[in-house]
Amino acid sequence: MKKQLLSGLVAAALLGSAALPAVAQNIGVVNGKPVPSSLLKTFKEQMERSGRPVTAEQEGQIKEAIIEREIYAQAAKAQGLDATDSFKGQLELARQGILTQELFAAYEKAHPISDAAAKAEYDKFVATNQGKEYHAFHILVDSEDKAKALIAQIKKGAKFEDLAKKESKDPGSGQRGGDLDWGNAANYVPEFSEAMTKLKKGQMTDTPVKTQFGYHIIRVDDVREAQLPKFEEVKPQIEQQLRQQQIQKYQQELREKAKVE
Repeated sequence: MKKQLLSGLVAAALLGSAALPAVAQNIGVVNGKPVPSSLLKTFKEQMERSGRPVTAEQEGQIKEAIIEREIYAQAAKAQGLDATDSFKGQLELARQGILTQELFAAYEKAHPISDAAAKAEYDKFVATNQGKEYHAFHILVDSEDKAKALIAQIKKGAKFEDLAKKESKDPGSGQRGGDLDWGNAANYVPEFSEAMTKLKKGQMTDTPVKTQFGYHIIRVDDVREAQLPKFEEVKPQIEQQLRQQQIQKYQQELREKAKVE
């Protein structure tokens, strides 16, 4: 096949400049049918949209793959497979999917996220998360009596981390000895936050703290001012989040306007 393509290009060159535009419009000809270069352009655009720029080496591989697809597609058509219900159903699903992608891509292009909108979202994040951060540990159990018994053991010298690994209902922090890492008080349910913020560095709650999840024993190992990222550091993530919110709102609007019977 490569020899046939090469021969075709050589022949076109020999025919003179009049043949050049036609060659430039195609990446090859399969059984007399031109394979347009627009297919390569579309494939590259899809790759770039997903954040994967196409290298020169990859472009050659893509050309070969598109030509092979045309070979296989012609063989399938020759067998009448393009007339089957299965093919028609898959073709319709593909049509819907592609049009949906194009719709949302066009919407995003027409509604870019402004710097002002991104900065406003960042400012809301800062307002919610500013202040103090707490490096807290906890042990979560089902009953108050169980929590009281564990507090008594810790006061007698039992290691908090060991009891957390053994007894805590919270599998995530429990495996880490109860470590919740650094967090703002707003990250936790009110009862937990209220008890946590009353503790000084190194202190543990003397009595169990009840929340919707059960009974907690809380320890604060350290307190610091919130370490928040700069706007420019998180701007891409904020823009992506706002784009997703826009698309979700647009989808909901379309769904509400549609008449579905």
